[in-house]
Amino acid sequence: MTENEIGTLVVNAAYEVHTRLGPGLLESAYQKCLIYELKNENLDVRSEVHLPLRYKDVKLDCGYRIDIWVNEKIVIEIKTVENLLDIHTAQLLTYLKLTHCRLGYLLNFQTPKIKYGIKRVANNLYERLK
Repeated sequence: MTENEIGTLVVNAAYEVHTRLGPGLLESAYQKCLIYELKNENLDVRSEVHLPLRYKDVKLDCGYRIDIWVNEKIVIEIKTVENLLDIHTAQLLTYLKLTHCRLGYLLNFQTPKIKYGIKRVANNLYERLK
């Protein structure tokens, strides 16, 4: 499956979770429900994945964790905030670089409609597909 095909499943799963739960819950609740939906699509889903930082020749444990990693191709960061900020995008881009993934999603479930809480973030996706 390509990143874009998986991405479609991620967006559909986010819609399903938000439709059933609505806004107002903790990130962990949305995370568990999203994992359930993605696993039902027969995707390889890992949560709270330890992400070491490589600095020069050293591998450092700085406590970073990926909320959800799908097929080791898509990084998902879940938020329950009033508005997504630039720092959230920067965090996801950093995770994409550290995992060598090309596509990620910021999913903010604290919105009246989930379409306003989905941000697709590409890490040189177009360049690598040429």
